[in-house]
Amino acid sequence: MKALFIGGTGNISTPVSQLAISRGIDLYHLNRGNRNPVPGVKSLTADLTDPVQVSKVLDGHRWDVVVNWIAYNPRDIQRDYDLFRGTTNQYIFISSASAYQKPPVNPVITESTPLKNPVWQYSRDKIACEDLLVKLYREQNFPMTIVRPSHTYYSVIPVSLGGWEEFTVIDRMRKGLPVVVHGDGTSLWTMTHADDFAVGFLGLMNNSRAIGEAYHITSDEALTWNQIYQAVSMAATGQESKLVHLTSEFISDYADNHGYPSVRGTLLGDKSHSALFDNTKIKRLVPEFQARIPFAEGVKRTIAWFDADPARRIIKPETNRFLDELLKIVTRDT
Repeated sequence: MKALFIGGTGNISTPVSQLAISRGIDLYHLNRGNRNPVPGVKSLTADLTDPVQVSKVLDGHRWDVVVNWIAYNPRDIQRDYDLFRGTTNQYIFISSASAYQKPPVNPVITESTPLKNPVWQYSRDKIACEDLLVKLYREQNFPMTIVRPSHTYYSVIPVSLGGWEEFTVIDRMRKGLPVVVHGDGTSLWTMTHADDFAVGFLGLMNNSRAIGEAYHITSDEALTWNQIYQAVSMAATGQESKLVHLTSEFISDYADNHGYPSVRGTLLGDKSHSALFDNTKIKRLVPEFQARIPFAEGVKRTIAWFDADPARRIIKPETNRFLDELLKIVTRDT
């Protein structure tokens, strides 16, 4: 199998790339070459915003699969259609489970759950991408597959405040400082390790039965946000942290009104709602897929990854100020 990943060195795509190489897939990455390449991957270096440059590096190639890990709006999809129509047997778009209906009507999400997110523009853009791909599949026979990851982690701290690509929340936990959690911490959430995701994803690649279909690939483990934060704290410090709860609306309003980066989309458009997934569809197509890494174990691996290189442990003073201000309000009002 000859495959092209647009992107390919991110939080999810790196483990997928590593598994693909281990299984003998002839894998290429198309990116700007700003990150360390995955061993075994062949690199095509180009700026996607330069169509002449991209066309030049792609000239003469034909692909079994093209995966775009970094498409965010319909312009990206149209560009890819123009680039790859007639030169790939399958095009996989990485959408997002945040595109599913918010607030949810049914607590368990399937691929037939409506796509509707009135709060988060990121999610609405992903929905628009899907709409265009469906149109291209139906009218132009473009061989697309849609994949909707949920909260998938490997090289990110998977919490709602002070984490992701920064290390601020872990630093606070290690200093014994309280941690802000959105809501009352009891809503249910799904965390998926990227190594597990990779198994399901590779089963979709070059699979003719996946053409024209959409899939999510997630763990079956249900955790409350309180459990998630305490699992992170145990992995980072060996003990639980003091959790302070504030409503998602209050946190979002405070950030917007005091000049901090907005968290309204990621909270009110996603993480303030419970998210549990029925993975029957991916398991039926890819029987090998089974999420085997519980969050308590997976997050230990993530913390170890950050600890292995001081450059990864980014602590943002702005985030600390934001959290400290929220905590002062709680103290003042109690």
